[in-house]
Amino acid sequence: MLMPSIFGENLIDDFFDFPFVNYTAGNTEMMKTDIKDTDNGYEVIMNLPGARKEDVKAELKDGYLTINVTSNTNNDEKDENGKYIRRERFTGSCSRSFYVGDQITQEDIKAKFENGTLTMIIPKKEAKPAVEDKKYIAIEG
Repeated sequence: MLMPSIFGENLIDDFFDFPFVNYTAGNTEMMKTDIKDTDNGYEVIMNLPGARKEDVKAELKDGYLTINVTSNTNNDEKDENGKYIRRERFTGSCSRSFYVGDQITQEDIKAKFENGTLTMIIPKKEAKPAVEDKKYIAIEG
């Protein structure tokens, strides 16, 4: 029987004293992002709790910067006889995309991952105005 959740807390997690992180689309704890506007560009700071550098991939395509995080967590605990006391696993992925513009290239973006925090520096580039290419029709006469 499932127990009801009170005030957004899971009573089963309290029983095991283990804060299980639910990596679903509605989870507000995963991939919290701050974007700071600086003089030279933008600083994107993204919290990725429990992720390792190898789990994080950043891709730039068609002006969109997409950050993907995959996780494969296995928390096994055994007693002195080798019997499992608890086995918990999580496998999943999350991603977020930001439009940074068509003028930005992969070489322009600087990224650093440290202590579960991804920091990216994205320079500002002025949008080049579209040059109107006038094509005239020759008029005979």
